[in-house]
Amino acid sequence: MEEDQYDEFGNYIGPDVSDEEDEEQREMSEDDQPNGDKMEEDEPVNENRSEPNGALVPVNEQAIVLQEDKKYYPNASELYPEAEVMVQDEDTQALTVPIIAPIKVKKFEVTEEGLPNTTYDKNYLASLMDFPDLIRNVAFVGHLHHGKTSVVDNLVQQTHPKFQSLDRLPRYTDYRIDEQQREMSIKSVPLSLVLPTHNEKSYLLNILDTPGHVNFSDEMTAALRACDGAVIVVDAVEGVMANTERAVKHAALDGLAIVLLINKVDRLILELKIPPEDAYFKLRHTIEEVNMIISACNADAPRVSPELGNVCFGSSLAGWTFTLPSFARMYSETYGNTFDSEALSKRLWGEYFYNPHKKTFSRKNQEGMSRSFVHFILEPLYKIYSQVVGEEPEALKRTLESLGINLKKSEFNLNSKPLLKLVFTHFFGNWTGFVDMIVKHIPSPNHAAKKKVEMTYTGPLTSPLAQSMIAADPKGPLMIQICKLYSSPDASTFDAFGRVLSGTVRKGQTVKVLGSKYSVDEQDDMAMREVNRIFIGEGRYKIEIDRAPAGNWVVLEGVESSILKTATITDENNEYAFIFRPLSFNTASVVKIAVEPINPSELPKMIEALRKVDKSYPLAQSKVEESGEHVILGTGELYLDCILHDLRVMYSDIEVKVSDPVVSFTETVAETSSLKCFAETPNRRNKFMMIAEPLEKGIAEDIEKGFVQISMGKNKVANHFTSKYGWDELSARSIWAFGPESHGANILIDDTIPGEVDKKLLYSCKNNIIAGFDWQTKEGPLCGEPVRNVKYRLVGASLAPEAILRGGSQITSTTLRVSHSAFLMATPRLMEPVFAVEVQAPADCITAVFNVLSRRRGHVTQEIPKPGSPLYTVKAFLPVIDSFGFETDLRSHTQGQAFCLSVFDHWQTVPGDPLDKSIILRPLEQSPIPHLAREFMIKTRRRKGLSEEVSVNKYFDENLLAELNKMEGFSL
Repeated sequence: MEEDQYDEFGNYIGPDVSDEEDEEQREMSEDDQPNGDKMEEDEPVNENRSEPNGALVPVNEQAIVLQEDKKYYPNASELYPEAEVMVQDEDTQALTVPIIAPIKVKKFEVTEEGLPNTTYDKNYLASLMDFPDLIRNVAFVGHLHHGKTSVVDNLVQQTHPKFQSLDRLPRYTDYRIDEQQREMSIKSVPLSLVLPTHNEKSYLLNILDTPGHVNFSDEMTAALRACDGAVIVVDAVEGVMANTERAVKHAALDGLAIVLLINKVDRLILELKIPPEDAYFKLRHTIEEVNMIISACNADAPRVSPELGNVCFGSSLAGWTFTLPSFARMYSETYGNTFDSEALSKRLWGEYFYNPHKKTFSRKNQEGMSRSFVHFILEPLYKIYSQVVGEEPEALKRTLESLGINLKKSEFNLNSKPLLKLVFTHFFGNWTGFVDMIVKHIPSPNHAAKKKVEMTYTGPLTSPLAQSMIAADPKGPLMIQICKLYSSPDASTFDAFGRVLSGTVRKGQTVKVLGSKYSVDEQDDMAMREVNRIFIGEGRYKIEIDRAPAGNWVVLEGVESSILKTATITDENNEYAFIFRPLSFNTASVVKIAVEPINPSELPKMIEALRKVDKSYPLAQSKVEESGEHVILGTGELYLDCILHDLRVMYSDIEVKVSDPVVSFTETVAETSSLKCFAETPNRRNKFMMIAEPLEKGIAEDIEKGFVQISMGKNKVANHFTSKYGWDELSARSIWAFGPESHGANILIDDTIPGEVDKKLLYSCKNNIIAGFDWQTKEGPLCGEPVRNVKYRLVGASLAPEAILRGGSQITSTTLRVSHSAFLMATPRLMEPVFAVEVQAPADCITAVFNVLSRRRGHVTQEIPKPGSPLYTVKAFLPVIDSFGFETDLRSHTQGQAFCLSVFDHWQTVPGDPLDKSIILRPLEQSPIPHLAREFMIKTRRRKGLSEEVSVNKYFDENLLAELNKMEGFSL
């Protein structure tokens, strides 16, 4: 039996199989094969196989084929010869990563697909660029949520039929996705539109819509540099707020023409519901507030007033604006032009009263008379609003027909807001009055060029290059001021935005890009670039052009690689061009955070992303501390939050760890050095003596704001200090430098006596001494923070006659040590930044506001009611280090009724002595106020990886230490 031939484990144990049986099995297997597989007898057998090169190699049928070389199935390359074969080893890719990753399209902006239709031809817009008299460069500035973007939206809807809508505004200039999510502007956006005046004459309006939040005031600074005028947008209810005041001051100090748009006038009617007479006084109060700020900054600047035509009233949500001349023209056209509209417009504001019975005007208010602005303007507006909002369709139809407005039957069934916009669009028409105001009161580029060049150009104004810019000559040498960089929609590259002041820039032209540190003597910060493309900025799309003459704004592609913040572009062969002044901001970056990637291998990605952040934000700074941490400085919490969003999402796509926010400190002195400090060079052949003392109040602010600059020349600098601060002529003419970087709030004075010091040898070392002074003011001895408000007087010097013995390395390091020692002997103190806080809240929340401020070392400076509204405005000062979380704390204590904005205002001395070793800091305990300076210094030194105590031996010479030890009662 077959079962006996196998054991219990299934192994064969039967007799050996004979060869005859093997042959029978082989014949049976051959018979089972299909006929197609049998080889025909008459078919020739190919005894050879071919190599890839085509050679035939004999095939040995008896060759032994190893098991691993046996081939049972064809491979993929044989089945699909045109396919790409990929071989993946096991475990080389994470399970979360797909083998074939999907294509990611990075897009962080809302852009138009192609060029949208407009009411004008794009070629007509480009042709207007050759006529500077028909161009106006203007910026829309103002406070947060006062309606700047919605005003631009109305102009866009007027020129772009695609965006016309009664229900909503497109927020056209908020084209970044995060701007639309936050519902606020973050970047200033250029926009060029062709708009008609009342007599149908077209002008090219170059508009910059700027953010209203005080944290982004650096965007406003960059925008104003490219403009000739500013439209101040003010909410009729809120009036002049924190950023409104800063915007007016900025524009007035820059010498720009100012016009005023009082927006949201309908809030007085629909929300406050105040009578027309009270609404007039509310509007007049807002105008007077603006005029007070203008006159305080620039006494020669013209005031804004409705009768002058430079004040416009409107409601961007309802889609209407008017000036007094435009409203007077409406009356004149209604009555068949039977009277002079200009004469009427001058009587529509101020102390003019109208008698409807006699139809006469009077300067005195008598019985039966009403104020002309109320009678002719506010009362008709109030009646239209009340009719549209409250009346039935039939009654409204009769009222509108009396005004010459005919609507469709279906339109009467609209909601109140779109119906209001529709009615006022028919009533007022296009924004011709607003355009008339801009055209009349803001100068054209060729008329404003002289003031613009005087304010921004650092070179001599008598040079042919400067004269060409003053004349805005399109045939002169090329000069472009780059004010800002804009990232591409995928955030991979940047485009440079600037203003052409002279010459004509052309596509494909090779230009010279001069950085902010370029000078005729030191030409290191310079690069040659080719202009690849030229665009006109239009918000969500760009119009490509071949050239752009003087007076216009341009967006350049291909020149941005060597630009950090701002730059000057000129002809490639221009060797005598000076740069335009870097931007001067009205705030400072005082809040900082440290960042590092979660995955250390992604550090190069993060560093590259930080470089892009520096380019994108005008006031952002990133640097590496001594401890190796990467630090980002910004103006506030919201500013840094936007930077971190761009860092994580737009520029790197990596995860980063972020430290708690801290602040930048500065170091200063409270008294004059207690003794004359000295230091010797390492070779013992040179010696310097120096004294440090505090600067007079106001000098630091003058230097930082650019009112006095070391580049002005010795005579002008001396005249400024003698006339304003009462310095003697000798000291004023002995000023060597401001520092750090020639615009810091510290001064170095040569106070040596010619008979005691060889002035010739001293002047030969001047640059090295200034370099040491610059080094010391960048990093003070207390905690490595910048020095501020200190005057260093060089009172003695002993120099070796041999030049080789007084080299740069000897002099610079010694100047650094003697400056540090003089600083430490002058009662050193820490200074902290302080925010100016503006809180708007109802009267019943004022006590809670005071309590929150008092817990954070804040103190109130002003508490005033907002005229015409139930709100109060509280102004206070709050140390920046205590401001983190202040807004959330304030809202929680006022049930969300208080709204606050904080902006850097000034520096103040931290209470206490930072070098007092008797102070004991206990962990997890709040330090009393006199111990704060010591606490801030020690914690800053720890964070930077420094020792807790200031090392005296590091800065003091041995001989100086010996003299100090001899002094009674002195200890270090």
